Amino acid sequence: MDIDQQPDIVAKPVTADVGAQQVAGVYAEALLNAAEKRGQVDEVYAELRELVEKVAGADPQLAAFFMSGTIGRDRRGAALRSAFEGRCSELLFNFLLVLNDHERLELIRPIRAMYRRLRDQRARRMRVQVYTAAPLADDQRRRLEQEVRDALHLEPVLETHVETDLIGGLIVRVNDWVYDGSIRTRLETIRKQLIERSSHEIQSRRDRFSSADGN
Repeated sequence: MDIDQQPDIVAKPVTADVGAQQVAGVYAEALLNAAEKRGQVDEVYAELRELVEKVAGADPQLAAFFMSGTIGRDRRGAALRSAFEGRCSELLFNFLLVLNDHERLELIRPIRAMYRRLRDQRARRMRVQVYTAAPLADDQRRRLEQEVRDALHLEPVLETHVETDLIGGLIVRVNDWVYDGSIRTRLETIRKQLIERSSHEIQSRRDRFSSADGN
């Protein structure tokens, strides 16, 4: 599977405040610009993603060591050199050292998110979340990709999720726009219509009885 089609394993939302998000955006753009000059945009993103998942996400103690303000900068720098020098691209390694020097390692999650967002914008890609009751077949994926491509005039990157309680059909989410074609939603719509119809019939009968009593 292409890395662009892999959903993020770390599902925790980025909760940095607005100021921190803006700083993260500056660092992410600088890293992306440098990666573009070296032709390493996707390579650096893959490394950054792995770093977030394995260091900032999977091991709380390890994440606390690298990102806690209580650990001295020199000590963190030595640990970074021991852990990453020669084991990742020179660009990302130097970037981590810069973050450490400026006490910004705690922004690694929002930096990764902003890096991916900027990379998608420059490549005119659009993330499309697709929820289905069963995995999409290849022909279904290709047809859905083409429909989104025709509608948005952007290159879609489908991120698929299987949710068995949908029963059937699918839900497609693009930013704030949602198309819900799931059978679960259709059944709920039918249920509400039946309830409304029954309520209307009951009220109509009451009105008739009231009129009859009045006469």
